[in-house]
Amino acid sequence: MVEPAKTYSYYPGCTSHSTAIEYIEASLEVIKALGIELKELDDWCCCGAASAHNLSSSLALGLSAYNVAEAQKGECDLVIPCAGCYGNLAQADYLLRHDEDVRRELEKELDFSYNGRIRMLSLVDLLAAEELRPAVKERVKKPLAGLKAVCYYGCAIVRPGAVTGVDDTENPQRIDSLLADLGVEVVDWSCKVDCCGGDLGLTDAGKTAELVGRIVDYAEAAGVDCLVTSCALCQANVDIRQKRMPILYFTELMAEAFQVGDRARWWKKHFNDPAGLF
Repeated sequence: MVEPAKTYSYYPGCTSHSTAIEYIEASLEVIKALGIELKELDDWCCCGAASAHNLSSSLALGLSAYNVAEAQKGECDLVIPCAGCYGNLAQADYLLRHDEDVRRELEKELDFSYNGRIRMLSLVDLLAAEELRPAVKERVKKPLAGLKAVCYYGCAIVRPGAVTGVDDTENPQRIDSLLADLGVEVVDWSCKVDCCGGDLGLTDAGKTAELVGRIVDYAEAAGVDCLVTSCALCQANVDIRQKRMPILYFTELMAEAFQVGDRARWWKKHFNDPAGLF
């Protein structure tokens, strides 16, 4: 279980410096407010994303395993904000932990010895941990009462369950519980783990628009003000391809409730401006 007020290793990923900068800035402000220290890996590299997987499965696995090896040097559990990066690194760690042949090959290629003592943690794993809930509630300065939201987890932080450790891959509850602690009225709905199209948006924009349209249709039917996610790709896909509803990162709502960070600047980075919600 995750303990509050602890030091963690930190893997920022590529989008933290570009398309998801508001997510990362909000997350770092919230983490600081909770007294958690992050130590960025000295020599991290791209996890491979979808690009490496399309070229070579061994290359993609090797890139993610390299980051696992780097994190192992710090002897702290590794926090990974990007859902896609988390999925790739968690998969590499799972194979290193459970597949002896893969482990031996990667140890040889990367010149390290896997010890299995650290864990890969999504940002949801860290901030929605049961042990952290009292600290989160204590830091709420502006309860978000009156705001109605649906939680959209997407694919990468919940599936496959054997890799992510999520108890219910069809109806996860961690972001729901966290937002409820902020005062948000969280509404149940049918699309919380449906795919938004992901990288398909680069090759089949029509299909991605169809998937996004279905997600927003269901969110609207639930009668909510906004959709809340932890995935930068989900946020971008759903925000860009519709004009009906703001799409927020869960840490942006935490920052609003904590009253930390330059929230007005973050709102301006959204295609559907959420400023009116607050």
